[in-house]
Formats: sequence, structure tokens, C-alpha cells
Amino acid sequence: MKKIGLALMAVVLIAGCAFFLIKPESPTAVPAVIPAAAPSEVTPQPQPVTRPTRLTLATGGTAGTYYPFGGALAQVISEKSGVVSITAQPSGATGENLSLIDMGDVDMALVQNDLSHYAYSGIEIFEGNKVSNFKAIARMYPEIVHVVAQGGSGVQSMADLQGKRVSVGASGSGNEANCRQIFEFYGLSYNNIRPLFISYAETTNHFKDRQVDAFVYTTGVPNPSIKDIVTEHDAVFVPIDGEEREEIIKKYPFFTAYAIPAGSYEGQTEDVGTIAVQCILIVREDLPENTVYAMTKALFENLDALGAAHAKGMEVSAEKALDGLTVPLHPGAERYFKEAGVIN
Repeated sequence: MKKIGLALMAVVLIAGCAFFLIKPESPTAVPAVIPAAAPSEVTPQPQPVTRPTRLTLATGGTAGTYYPFGGALAQVISEKSGVVSITAQPSGATGENLSLIDMGDVDMALVQNDLSHYAYSGIEIFEGNKVSNFKAIARMYPEIVHVVAQGGSGVQSMADLQGKRVSVGASGSGNEANCRQIFEFYGLSYNNIRPLFISYAETTNHFKDRQVDAFVYTTGVPNPSIKDIVTEHDAVFVPIDGEEREEIIKKYPFFTAYAIPAGSYEGQTEDVGTIAVQCILIVREDLPENTVYAMTKALFENLDALGAAHAKGMEVSAEKALDGLTVPLHPGAERYFKEAGVIN
């Protein structure tokens, strides 16, 4: 019995050792399965809409050429450039337009080259009130000085205006400045005529009612209000020519000799000698170069559309775009004219 007990004990001890020496096999580790990410569905974001920059163009009186021409100009540039939306607004023309530019009330303006020169240089009527926060885009068309008198008034020459009621245009306008510049060569001044400082529209009505004897318009040919007048009233076109004209141009070189072609107005059977300045388009100098480049390009590459919208548009050309300019070009306009070969 004792031997059997010892044998059983030995078996137990061996079995116990085997238990501790032989580790049960660990279950094989199964790597965690990470589900593949589903393709992300990115909702397209709406692209920001680039809205045209809104600009205001100062023009002139509703009875003049600046206002309808400015409307055509605004329409063509807005439609063809795609970067601006221009609104043309009536105004007192050049003098007021330069003030509006100076105050930042408008972004663009049609002005006479003589007045813009004075403003930019701070001379003549702008002495002590210099306006130089603008640059030029281009010359548009010539503006012709018309001197028109009532038929039967006895006015046949400039000297005959002495003592007469003469509409000289709105005070401070380019039209009014031209009157003063011209009158001095004929012995005229506001002291020996009876000046009326009224708009083209008012002048038209006053002339029809015989409340003025004569008027001076610096405007394009033909002017709609003059056409209206001569279809209903006898009128005389008074010439500016001869030695006096030469002296005017000598003192004021922004003037050029010109003739109103016969047939421009009803009853006008002969050319009428006179002088002309230039209508130019100016913009605020702080308008971005790319914007002004696009505007200039849109204008000069769509002159047919401008001519179709207004007769004066047919007188605008890249070849004459720099004629009469004495103020600096805007960098955007200069860039376009270099590309177009107008500037070397």
C-alpha cells in the first residue's frame, strides 16, 4: 500500500509540473477590421457672383449733346466690358463736372479739354482751386462754338452783340468760359452786353419767346436744340473767322479752326467759320487700372455700337484719341493704347 501511495503521489506531482510548464496556446489575435471610409460626398459650393462695379458719369444739360452722348457711352461700356455698370446723370456740364469729380460725387465725366487743362494746372478760373484727382481716358469728339442770333435782330457779326441780350451758358461752365475767351477779341465783355447765365434748355425756350437776342453754344454738330430752333424761327449763324480767329487760337492753343458744314441746320446754305475745343472723357485717378483698361478696351473695340447709339459716336476714333489731351492718361487707358499701337 505504501508503494502504491508513493506511486500515485509521483503521478500527481508530474502532472502538476506539466500543467505549469505547458502554457495553453493563446487564441490567434484577429486584427481589428476598420471599415473603409465611404467616399465623401462634397456638396459643390456656389461660386460668388462678381457684380459689376457701379459708376456714375456726369454729362451735361438735357438739351445739349453731353447728356444723350453720355447715355450712349455708358450703355456701350457697361454692356461690352462686363465689369462696370455706369449711370449717366445730367449736370451743368464741364465746370460742375470737375467739381463733382473733385468732391468724389461722380466717378467719370465728360469735360472740355480747355477747362480740364485749367483745373489740372490750377490756373485761370481754377487759380487757388486746383482739381487734379482725375486722369483722362481719351478725346471723344470736337465741340464747335456756335453763335446764333435772332433773324431781324441786326446781328450779323460778333461786334454786333454789343448791347444785346446774350445767353452765355451756365455760370462756371466751359461754355461760359469760352464766351469770355472769345469776346475779348471783339471788344466785348459782360459790361457791354446783357449776359444771361442760363442752361441750353432755358436758352432754347428764351430764344423761341424772343427773350434773348443771341446765344453761344460750345457743342457738337448738329445740336438738337439748335435744330429745333431753326425749324421754327429765323436765325443767323454768326461767324468767328479772319484775324480775330487767328489771334484767339494763338492765345488759346486748345482751340482749333473749324467750319460748320453747310446743311448742318435747316436754312444754313454756307459753311460757317468758327473754332472748336475737344470733348474728353475723364475718370477718378484712383479707379483700378484693370477696370479702366477694360472700359477703354470695351469702348474702342465697339465704336460701331457707339455710333449706332449716338451720331457723335461716329466721330470717336483710336487714331484721334489723344488729340487735345493736356492732362495725363489713366494707366489703364495708357495700357490699352499701347497694346493697340496708338502709343509707341
